[in-house]
Amino acid sequence: MSGGDIAGLIAAGVFAVLVGFIAVPLLKLGRVLDSTRDAIKEASDGITPILDETATTLQETNKQLAKVDLITKNVADVTGNVSALVALFAATVGGPLIKLAGFSAAVRAAFRVPGATGRSRRKAD
Repeated sequence: MSGGDIAGLIAAGVFAVLVGFIAVPLLKLGRVLDSTRDAIKEASDGITPILDETATTLQETNKQLAKVDLITKNVADVTGNVSALVALFAATVGGPLIKLAGFSAAVRAAFRVPGATGRSRRKAD
C-alpha cells in the first residue's frame, strides 16, 4: 500500500465518522418532524368536532334571534295599540272630565264666602 492509499483510507474513515456525527442530528430532526406531524394530525382531528359544534350553535343562535325579532315586532305592535287606546280614552273621557272639573270649580267659587280665602293668616308679631 502506498501513502496515497493510506491517506485515502484515513480520509474515508474521517468521512464515515463525519457522516455518523451528522446522521445523529438528522435522525433526531426526523423524530421531531414525526412528532410534529402527529400533533398536527391530532389537532386537526380535534378541531373537526369543535367546528361542527360551532356551526350547530350558530344555527341555533340564528333561530333564537329570529324568534326574538318576532317577539320584538309583536311588542312594537302592542305598544302601538296601547298608544292608540290611550289616545282614544283621553279623547273620549278626557274632554268630559275637563268640563266636569271646570264646572265643579265654578260651583265651588259660587258657594264660597266672599272675603274668605280659605287660608289661615298669621298675626304679625
